[in-house]
Amino acid sequence: MTAEPRTPSAIDQVAERWVDTLVDLSPTLATYIGRNEANGKLDDLSPEGHERSVAAARATLAELDALEPVDEIDRVTKTDLSSELRLQVELHDAQWHLRDLNVIASAPQDFRQAFDLMPTATAEDWSVVAERLAALPAAIKGYTETLREGIRQGVVPARRQVTEVATQIGRYTADDGFFAAFVAEAAPEEGQLPASLAKELADRSGAARVAYDELRAFLTGELAPAAPEQDAVGRELYALNSRRFLGATIDLDETYEWGRDELERMIAEQNSIANEILPGATVEEAVAHLEADPSRKLHGTEALQRWMQETSDKAIADLGTSHFDIPEQIRELECMIAPTQEGGIYYTGPTDDFSRPGRMWWSVPEGVTEFDTWRELTTVYHEGVPGHHLQIAQATYNRAELNTWRRVLAGTSGHAEGWALYAERLMEQLGYRDDPADRLGMLDGQRMRALRVVLDIGVHLGKPRLDGDGVWDHDYALDMMRRNVNMSDEFRQFEVNRYLGWPGQAPSYKVGQRIWEQVRDAVRAQEGDAFSFKGFHKRALDMGGVGLDTLRSVFHV
Repeated sequence: MTAEPRTPSAIDQVAERWVDTLVDLSPTLATYIGRNEANGKLDDLSPEGHERSVAAARATLAELDALEPVDEIDRVTKTDLSSELRLQVELHDAQWHLRDLNVIASAPQDFRQAFDLMPTATAEDWSVVAERLAALPAAIKGYTETLREGIRQGVVPARRQVTEVATQIGRYTADDGFFAAFVAEAAPEEGQLPASLAKELADRSGAARVAYDELRAFLTGELAPAAPEQDAVGRELYALNSRRFLGATIDLDETYEWGRDELERMIAEQNSIANEILPGATVEEAVAHLEADPSRKLHGTEALQRWMQETSDKAIADLGTSHFDIPEQIRELECMIAPTQEGGIYYTGPTDDFSRPGRMWWSVPEGVTEFDTWRELTTVYHEGVPGHHLQIAQATYNRAELNTWRRVLAGTSGHAEGWALYAERLMEQLGYRDDPADRLGMLDGQRMRALRVVLDIGVHLGKPRLDGDGVWDHDYALDMMRRNVNMSDEFRQFEVNRYLGWPGQAPSYKVGQRIWEQVRDAVRAQEGDAFSFKGFHKRALDMGGVGLDTLRSVFHV
């Protein structure tokens, strides 16, 4: 970190104003970054709301186009923010918002998850929660209007996404679902809620459940009958979304073939390690051997949460004295069991002032009660340190150099998830996977990420199946997950549905790792004996989140 703060430039000021604009346009995003003044509101996802958003993007893009960078930091900001804004306009022009519904990252999930990060320590905090609950019916109505406009224009999501989200909503609104439980457990730290506020929360929670049930009725009664059976979005929309998640343009056909080769390489490496674990064993036999070992098993979510926290704390303590400069503010990472049962594992960054620390969340599917430490160790490194938490929190910390947009909002899935996979391999190189079982667990994840490249591009571009019998579809994708991913079937089914509804996101992990490693190796070749891993990592992480094409350009690769 630089000792003296950098004087903000005109481009910095545009970026700062864009953050303020996003706080106004997307209160859910504002909550994520700790701008609590927006916590009583929700995004306007009506057709009119989308028009306001794209108009704001066009206006900000025009401001940037009229300015010249004053230094390298400015050049990166202008390059990356301009790219993001142009892509937002392109996606709007392609009518993506009219079909924006999927099982993991669309309005139904975003509205619900907005409550997870809200402060709840005081009665005043719960009063703001009540405001946001009151905003839910109108927000859902606006979103429904956009999906209904999609029906009118023949731009709708795949039926599978519609029916799966309807099922999710049923869990949200059940008598023992999220909204009922969330309000029933309301209790500020200093004591009981006032009776009037408790009633207000109960009433508004009930109205929120009704609004979600009305959305579910719309999905099943209007949208599903108009939705196509086909899951694939096609090459044009896929290319747009690939850019969105990578911040880079790639050759999709070359990447598909590389993914096939990478999958085979992961399988060969797993076979070799399986033989180390149990001489002569197949991967499946080695996995069965490990799953039968009670010393590698956790029982229940409390044990899972405790183990996650202990593992994370140790990694931060160790790496902070040896391989990374980890500021004190970054050394706190909370490991959490998510209040849902959807199957995802995810990270949420700290607030800008670190009043809320970074958090690792595990959404454990219903019925899953046992967890294997050899399989999940790599997940803790991926989500924590040196993965997402180190990357995202260090950017947040670097306020001396970076504007707010660069620190807390910039970047892509390919940059962040690619770094996290890069970090998984780095932990092996640093000696944290001497146990072959832990290496097998890491490779299980890496194998799944390689499969994602082939599966995602294969389905959405209609590629021939690997066995040559027809083209990729949902059933073949699920079959390939069952052949290659040693996890619960509930997890595999959720993952496939996620890939089909979120095109381009799943490959961004492995493709991002590929680009990170290409950049590092190119810099090492350029610098020769002067190359330092620690120096390279510091320079890269101090930059904050960027698109991967921007990362390449900064290092002249």
